Parts: sequence; C-alpha cells; structure tokens
Amino acid sequence: MIVDDLSKFPGARWFVGARLNFAENLLKHRDDHLAFIFRNESQKTKRLTYRQLYDSVARLAKRLREIGIGPGDRIAAYMPNIPETPIAMLAAASVGAIWSSCGTELGPSAVVERLGQINPKVLFAVDGYPYRGRTFDVLTNIEKIVKGVPSLEKVVVVPYTAEKPNLANVPKSINYEEFTSAEEKSGIKFEQLPAEHPLYIMFSSGTTGKPKCMVQSAAGVLINHLKELVLHTDLKREDRIFYITSPSWMMWNWLMSSLAVGATIILYDGNPNYPDWGAMWKLVQEEKITIFGCSASYINHLRSVGAKPGKVYDLSSLREISQTGSPLSAEGFEYAYREIKEDLHFNSISGGTDINGCFAAGTPIQPVYAGELQGPALGMKVKAYDEKGNEVVDREGELVCEAPAPSMPLYFWNDPDGKKYKEAYFSFYPNVWRHGDLILIHSDTGGITFLGRSDFTLKPSGVRIGPAEIYSVVEKIEGIADCIAVGQDWKGDQRIILFVKLAPQFKLTEELKNKIKKVLREEASPRHVPALIIEVPDIPYTFNMKKVESAVSNIINGRAVTNRDALINPESLDFFEKILPELQKEQ
Repeated sequence: MIVDDLSKFPGARWFVGARLNFAENLLKHRDDHLAFIFRNESQKTKRLTYRQLYDSVARLAKRLREIGIGPGDRIAAYMPNIPETPIAMLAAASVGAIWSSCGTELGPSAVVERLGQINPKVLFAVDGYPYRGRTFDVLTNIEKIVKGVPSLEKVVVVPYTAEKPNLANVPKSINYEEFTSAEEKSGIKFEQLPAEHPLYIMFSSGTTGKPKCMVQSAAGVLINHLKELVLHTDLKREDRIFYITSPSWMMWNWLMSSLAVGATIILYDGNPNYPDWGAMWKLVQEEKITIFGCSASYINHLRSVGAKPGKVYDLSSLREISQTGSPLSAEGFEYAYREIKEDLHFNSISGGTDINGCFAAGTPIQPVYAGELQGPALGMKVKAYDEKGNEVVDREGELVCEAPAPSMPLYFWNDPDGKKYKEAYFSFYPNVWRHGDLILIHSDTGGITFLGRSDFTLKPSGVRIGPAEIYSVVEKIEGIADCIAVGQDWKGDQRIILFVKLAPQFKLTEELKNKIKKVLREEASPRHVPALIIEVPDIPYTFNMKKVESAVSNIINGRAVTNRDALINPESLDFFEKILPELQKEQ
C-alpha cells in the first residue's frame, strides 16, 4: 500500500507493510568508484571509494551494536563537513538508530538546546575545525555539551585539527580510531525496519523560540531525496555533486542521499570565500564538479565583488547550479548565466527542513525564467492562498500544500498529542499545510517566485509587503552587497527601515540613499520606500543561509532576541542593539 488515506492530513501513513534500511539503500554500490572527495580550506584532502566507505561504516556499526545501540536510540553529531560525519550517520542508520546532527559552527548552548530535547546516547564530535584561516578548538564546547545532555553514554571524538587531542577533560570520551572496530570486511547487518521508522530528527532554526524537533521517516526521506536528485536534479552515477553546506542544514542530509545514485560527493569544510571569492570555482575546476550547490547570499556576494568565475576558471565540467536558502532576484539568475556559465541548468529550489526537501524545484527539460523556480516539485500539491483561503495566481499569496507527502514529519519529538505539529502547519487553513512563505504563481510560465517569509511581512499603513520585493530591487543597485528590511512600530503604524551592507569602496551617501528610494518607488511602489536607510557592517543569517528579519525586528521594537546561537554570525546583532536608542528618537 503506497498510502492509507490521503484525506488524513496530517496523519496519512505511507508504504504500510514495507520494510527497509536507509543505509543499505545508500550503500548498494560497493566498488572502486569514488564516493567522497574531501577538501578543506587548509588544503587537507581525502578520497574514499564506495568499497572503502562500506568497510568504514561496517567497522563503526559493529561497535555501535557492541555498546547496545539499536532501533530507536538517538545518535547525535557535533561535526563539520568531513567524511567521518556521513560514515557515522550511515552506521547509525544501519542499526536502526535515529540520527541528528549539529555543525561545529553552532555554540554549545544552541547544541544543548537541540540535543537536550532528544536524549541521545552517543555523540560524535571533533577536536576543532579550520575557518577563515584560523583553527578553532571545540573541546571546551564538547565539555559543556556533555554536561548539558546527561543522557550521553559515549562521546566519540574524531582527531581533525590535532593528531592526538587531549580528551582528559571530556567526560565519557574516546578517540574515534580507538572506538572503531579493528576487524576489517566484517560486513553490515542492516536492520530491516518499517517504512515509517524514524531516520532523522531535524531541528528548526530556533530564531523565534526553542528549536522544533521534527521526526522524519526512512522511506519518506529516501523516496523524496531520490525524486529530487534523480528527476529534478538529473543526477547520474558519473556526476560529481557539491553543495556549500554543513551538517546543521538539511541540504547536508539531501546531499548525502546522492550515495544512493552512486555519484561522487565533494565534501568541503571551511569558508567558501577563503582566501578569496575564487575558492569554490577553483574547486570546481580541479575536481571537475558537474553539479554545484549554493545559496542566494553566496551568489549575491559574488555579484557585489564583481566576480567573473567563468572568465577566470575552467568550468567546462559544470552542467548545473542548484540554488536555495532564500529568494534570488531575477538579476541573480541573469548574473549566473552571464558571469558563471551560459549553457547550464540553473536549478533554483525551495522547501524546508520541515520536509527535508522541496516544495518547488527545477526540471532539466523545461525553460528557466529569471527570478522563477520552474514549478512545484513532483508529488507536491502546491498552491498560493489569500488570507481567506482562496487560491490565487499572478498575485502574492501564502505557500500551501493541499495533500500529504512522504517526507513530512511523522511527528514532533515530545509532542504526544500532536498539538505543536498541528499548530505549526495546520492552524491557519484546516487540513492544508501552510508553510510560512509568500509566493507568486505565474499563470503564463507555471513558475513560482518566492517573496520571503510571510511571518515577517511588512505592513506600512496596513499594506502587505514581502521583504523580498524590496531586496529584489535594492540588491541590483551598484554598491549594495546585501540588505535587510524590517518594520518598526511607529506612531500607531509601522515604518520600514532598510539596512544595507555595502560592497567594498562604496559609501552610503545621500545620493545613494536617494537612488535607492527612487528605484523602489519606480520599480515597486511608494509603499516600498523605506522611512530610513542605514548602513550596517553585516546582515544576520541562520545556518541554512536565511536572513533573520525576526531578530532585527525584535531588537528595533524593543523585544529580546531569544536565540543568538541559532545565527551563523550572532555578532552582527550588536550593531542593531547599539543604534536602538537613536531609532527610538523622533526622526
């Protein structure tokens, strides 16, 4: 049975009676084809074939069984994007354990806030990691995590920045090499489990409160990822696929499923713009990457510094760019074709951690229109609704999904009656998933333009404006590297404040301010023109590269920011707090 009852939403059950093991599906290839090519910004490299990967997983899975790990136990990671991370994930999945990971870029309190909710038995971690030319020691972070998550029985530390890290102060710890079984070619006993057996616990960004713990099934994730990789991405065994990501973001989980196709995954750990903007394009050139994944903010950074990757590097291997994270303007699409490569598939996708995949995605056999995702992902009944729940086209509306999909959460952890789950997605439109994105579905092309999060809609004089409507106009103005727009409660109404990050050698002159206002007035509307335009040193982002309007909005409206550790650059908020007294004065 594929699905028991599509009218149960939430609650539909998929593939009832089927049994499988997720790791077995990802490890069906066991030959000398490369599974992983690992590089980091310190030029450390490693290559792993599918045969070597299988053997590594087998040795680790054997030890997990020996310490009593079995179906339903939680295994967690505090790891960067290195080969040992997917090896640990696959070993956990092979024995039926539930995997959850946090990248080492997260602070210890953010990790405890996530892992403390799910009571893992084993934690995989590293001693440190390189970033922007510096080495960061995280052993003290691990100490705090172990103290904050008392359920942990074993902490397995991978030596990454030191050959023999001193683990004396890390309770319950053991070196990864000591923990891994010395027995080679032992084979893997893949636990055969029901299709809806939990595979991953994914966390929401945590920018508006305690992170939600979303439990997703093995069969649901597997079939959804294969659909998106094979059909939407056109991934083949001979491809080399890469995404700028970390184990904190669902794109890491998505990327790992490329193993089921037998493709080669490039793992990169470090800052993608270190030592300069060309770092990733040098990687494409040297490793002959065919599918390159990145965020809108990465493309906008390239634009802001005038980068021309196609003229500097040999990108002959590249046939597809996959872009996600936040909406990309039409100019961003045009930049990719003009300055990166003209004969490729620009595959803009959007979905969420919630479904470990996409609501809207690309297709390699249809045209790409600038600023538009090519259409709904296969099997996703995506529509745009107005406030009254009526379907709309050619004007903005809420992104909804009218039918269940296999990778939607089974449930939230510690939510026995399903109340939090229903409130998160089904409280607005009965029996319809409301995702929290503003979109516009185009009747002529069938494409979808994403306009930003509906939670952070601006409402000057009661008129709804999606922040992305402002970004798409402002970010194409010369000198603007990035921007963020929020509403400040002001004299019984709301005024828009636009914060801009400038490209090098540019200053926020009155002339530039007037240009921004003029272009917004002409290309958007007078309502889109901000009351204030202020230069900022940086724009806050989550670890999955989404702008955090909520944090800035909280600050300028005098509210507390609940979770700084959920940001990749929490120090960026210091500036907004510093200028708050000025913003509260009559201007």
